[in-house]
Amino acid sequence: MPLHLIKLCVGAESIEDLEEWIGERVAERRKRGERQLSLHVTRMAPKRGDQLLDGGSLYWVIKGQVAARQRLEAIETFTDKDGIGRCRLWMEPNVTPVLPRPYRPFQGWRYLNPKDAPPDLRASSGIAEMPEELRRELSGLGLL
Repeated sequence: MPLHLIKLCVGAESIEDLEEWIGERVAERRKRGERQLSLHVTRMAPKRGDQLLDGGSLYWVIKGQVAARQRLEAIETFTDKDGIGRCRLWMEPNVTPVLPRPYRPFQGWRYLNPKDAPPDLRASSGIAEMPEELRRELSGLGLL
């Protein structure tokens, strides 16, 4: 069974902001002939990497709510130029919106069990067609 990660998406105001940022970085990598995946660098490396790479995703918390996810493709540890151990989380560039759920602030990343992960928003549901701000507000009121 896959395991997931959850992390704050600092600086993003919306899923659209996150998608634009990812699109710009992937385009830069494409021009340089590098991997066309999304990348996030973190200080700590997950010890349960095998479970994460067995279909796991990184769930993004945007403005206090779990809002979207990206499927994890690879985990790569490295040492930066200052001699500090770091970890690259390589993800598919596609961002999948999920049913919004409030989530309080925290530092770093956390493991997220599959049973606790919010479901993807399906295009066939009326919720997926709502503007993101409305989904966020309704979720905050406990109506979604």
